[in-house]
Amino acid sequence: MKQELASFLTTIDSELYSLTKYLYDNPEESFHEYKACKYITDLLKSYNFNTLTNYLDVNTAFFSQFGEGHPKICLICEYDADINYGHIYGFNAKTTISIGAALTLSKTISKIGGSVVLIGCPGELKSSLKSTMFKQGTFEDMDAILSAQPHVITAQSGTSMASLPLKLNFSSNNKMTGIASSHWNFNTALIIFNALNYLISTSKASLDINNLSFSNLVDSDPKISEMAFTLNSVSSQNISDHELKIREFFKGLCSLLNIDFELHLSDAPCTELLSSSTLSRLFSHNLKECGIINIDKPKNLSSYLSLGIISHSIPCIHPYISITENSSVRYGTNFFADETITPYAHNIIMKTIKALAFTSIDLIENNSLLFEAKNELNNK
Repeated sequence: MKQELASFLTTIDSELYSLTKYLYDNPEESFHEYKACKYITDLLKSYNFNTLTNYLDVNTAFFSQFGEGHPKICLICEYDADINYGHIYGFNAKTTISIGAALTLSKTISKIGGSVVLIGCPGELKSSLKSTMFKQGTFEDMDAILSAQPHVITAQSGTSMASLPLKLNFSSNNKMTGIASSHWNFNTALIIFNALNYLISTSKASLDINNLSFSNLVDSDPKISEMAFTLNSVSSQNISDHELKIREFFKGLCSLLNIDFELHLSDAPCTELLSSSTLSRLFSHNLKECGIINIDKPKNLSSYLSLGIISHSIPCIHPYISITENSSVRYGTNFFADETITPYAHNIIMKTIKALAFTSIDLIENNSLLFEAKNELNNK
């Protein structure tokens, strides 16, 4: 069975490289990935995938499936780029890996049962659609979610930070205009930030403040200033345990400063990624079988990952695959974007596709593996 998959994969080699190259040549910003979405969905339809475009009324989202029933193996596509520097995060290669695995799997799935699902998730760099999709029930019927991220290292799937994005709007009860209002806004913002920073640093809560920004600190009409920030922690439970304390802190501080305030979410919260060790072990084994031998221990991100919220309900992995031959290339740079279309990178991409397809076959043919993965998640 796996040999049959490997043989088919060689027949679509050029199509997959063309996909990576097309996305590289046509970088599009978040939620404007019109060319990418059309190219991808046209390709899927040509291989008889049942493909729904304009998914959840988002022009550049899609839901595509081949096969019927369970197990349902879900693969993720992300295809937005940095508007100035292109695919510096390698989402063009990431999408090719997912598409390639799905196309390969489709040639066998009719014989063994189950389904392969591809979900196009636009806007990953801005405000990923995954949390909305999760709330709308997109993922609730999936048995496992596999997502391999091109990188400068090869590492097992680890964890990520939980985050709570907040926004504080505040205004003075005193009637001030012009320079006096500007000075007040600026000084008040400094007081609030320093007090919040002190609270976080002394609470022993393992919380950090990131993505801090201020707006409307100069005289404006209406005279409402804004402070946006994100609370990060290794655990969403940790954030939840301290959120009320932070809200009470703002209430007391703003009363002391005689200002009106509103504290609310500025974006969807993100929970930490719970990687499935069962799926990770299986994928690492297949990766080695396909020729990628050196795999580091789990990589833990110091930032949030949109897959996190889904991983608390469905077994997930998000491993990292080095596609760079030059060790001096850094992830998140235009040099890394250029690396995604090299012959070396394409060779690694093809091996990763094969490993993902093999992992999917293992899960479909051996129900005990999925049971183990789900039981592991329930215990977590």
